[in-house]
Amino acid sequence: MTEYRFHLQKYRPGSKTVCPECGRKACFTHYIDEAGRISFPDHVGICDHINSCGYHYTPKEYFRDNPSAREILNGQERDGYTSITVKPSTKTPSGKETEIFCLPSDWVEQSMRRYDINPLYRYFTKVAGREETDRLFRLYKVGTSRMWNGAAVFWQIDAGGNVRAGKIMGYDADTGHRIKTPFSQVSWVHSVRKIADFRMKQCLFGEHLLSNTSATKTAKPVAIVESEKTALVAALFIPDFIWLATGGMHGCFNSEAMQVLHGREIILFPDLKATDEWRRRLQMLESICKRATCSDVLERTATDNQREAGLDIADFLLMEDTPQMILTRMIQRNPVLQTFIDDFGLELVDAGRTE
Repeated sequence: MTEYRFHLQKYRPGSKTVCPECGRKACFTHYIDEAGRISFPDHVGICDHINSCGYHYTPKEYFRDNPSAREILNGQERDGYTSITVKPSTKTPSGKETEIFCLPSDWVEQSMRRYDINPLYRYFTKVAGREETDRLFRLYKVGTSRMWNGAAVFWQIDAGGNVRAGKIMGYDADTGHRIKTPFSQVSWVHSVRKIADFRMKQCLFGEHLLSNTSATKTAKPVAIVESEKTALVAALFIPDFIWLATGGMHGCFNSEAMQVLHGREIILFPDLKATDEWRRRLQMLESICKRATCSDVLERTATDNQREAGLDIADFLLMEDTPQMILTRMIQRNPVLQTFIDDFGLELVDAGRTE
């Protein structure tokens, strides 16, 4: 009988993970390399829900769509992906001694360079302009990956400065939406860089911002959303909060990860389809935080279609065009306008913003 080098991982308790397409737990089986030389990204595999989801991304399709993947996953020096050993850190924001595997901090800085090829960055410049987008991306430490023509890297940096993880996600530069076809463009830095035995322990996206302010009476309240992009959009429009993201309906929404919010005022802004689930978690937060509430503003204002689509606060904030979005469309229709702006040093003035 012929043995295939690349095949689905044999089942064992805990081996099945979250499907990158439908998001359901313990239903996704990864492909592995029998020779042990190639470590596939997390999205290469098959979902058990053949009829309702149908996600199946094979090694053959992966190598077809990513011509350089074989070199990257083998650690070719040309692409900078070398096999390294990542030492665990025992220092946590709470001071507890626990094993946390961390990535090198200089990887974060290295990734924050090629914003010109980053589709999510290009989308945000149409919403807020280049200067404000630069500020936002650097504040949240958003990087750019070599994968998928400059996919965004959402670094998870805890309040102690440890780089816990880097989530790689592909976005459309025109719509700002995630790319899900022909496959969902989601992976992790430790997987792409082939770090052996890396045990990821996620933290909130944007958590490093908490280290800038202590939990005092004058500290900004913390607002928590699901997606990293939503946190960026909300931080742009509503800077009165420190916006953090769990990385999904479940993500790192657990008691251990939430300990960093001790003594703070928290407000949850779940996606429409996740409101009931997040409300049930308030009791957990109330034992940690000074005050915890769950906003129902979306539920009260959403239409049936919006509720069915599971929109989030970012979708509502972006429903009305910003001045920058209007100007971008004008320049697209008449490129000479950009030359006029550059020659005379003109700046866009937001009449609705006060200093």
